[in-house]
Amino acid sequence: MLGDRMRRGRPDDGRTAAVLAAVQEIDADLRDGLTGRGAASAARRLRRLLRAGAVVLADLDARPVAVAGQDPAPDELAALLAGVYEHAGSVHRPPWVAVPLIVAGELSGALAARDADEAELTPAAALVARSLDHAALRRARARITQAELRTLRAQISPHFLHNALAVIGARIRTDPDRARTLLNDFADYLRYSFSTQGDYATVADELQAVQTYLELQRARFDDRMELTVRMAPEILPVAIPFLVIQPIVENAVRHGLEPKPGPGAISVSGFGEGPLCVIEVEDDGVGMEPEQARAILAGGGGGRGGVGLANVDQRLRTVYGPEYGLVIETARGGGTKVVIRVPKFMRGVTTR
Repeated sequence: MLGDRMRRGRPDDGRTAAVLAAVQEIDADLRDGLTGRGAASAARRLRRLLRAGAVVLADLDARPVAVAGQDPAPDELAALLAGVYEHAGSVHRPPWVAVPLIVAGELSGALAARDADEAELTPAAALVARSLDHAALRRARARITQAELRTLRAQISPHFLHNALAVIGARIRTDPDRARTLLNDFADYLRYSFSTQGDYATVADELQAVQTYLELQRARFDDRMELTVRMAPEILPVAIPFLVIQPIVENAVRHGLEPKPGPGAISVSGFGEGPLCVIEVEDDGVGMEPEQARAILAGGGGGRGGVGLANVDQRLRTVYGPEYGLVIETARGGGTKVVIRVPKFMRGVTTR
């Protein structure tokens, strides 16, 4: 096993720490899969870990995607890999030995080494396969997140678009300066909502889009909507999933304040809570039964913005983990508060 040579060395030679560090580094090298840019680095680390003369990572086309050490003769490697792929088992052709890479139950490639112990090569291949499985899961998660974002963009409310244009049109004659400002706000809102930037934006960017949206809505309410926006400066540069806050705010306006007679108020606030970034969207609208809030997050909600909030909730859980979904606090006639809590910093969540 990989630890056998470690045990044969001196107890204080640091081999255990070196092995553990190499395992972490190999996993990082293979973040982009077997054909990613880190494969060559992974092969070099595996060679050192196995103390082999050479190491080859090969794909299912029997091509070496990464080689560390002396390249094997093409015919020699082809025969070695053919045996591995034919039987999905290890093949020993001195001085080379090769073992299959089995990822999620499927043959995905091979690991070959020169002058290496087959008993150590097998767990090394399992390590590589586990890293490749992690990489595949990350790619799948990214595809799901992107698909959910495309779905959310496709659901930009026609109701809002129609009303915003109607408000702007109504003010062209009575208040042309305000109409011009609102039209610019509307253009900014659309530009941000359909931006082709990455999957993440800063809290500051999201907040600016939300303020633009709320100004358009306030004009539609004839300025009867009271707006309060409070954000602690410390969280403004925090990266969060793109279009997370706006759907919550839209839900508050459309389903909280629109059905309420008379004026209404909505507040958007954010602050740090230890390692967490907390964002709250609260309205004093009609509210709902707690059971309906649970149904909304499950993807239902009887027409009260269930799809948009469920989409945001699912994206948060996909990116940060199951404990980081939305929290809805509400009561019939008592308004609604939606709370987002996410880590301020998380690997892979960046606007760069």
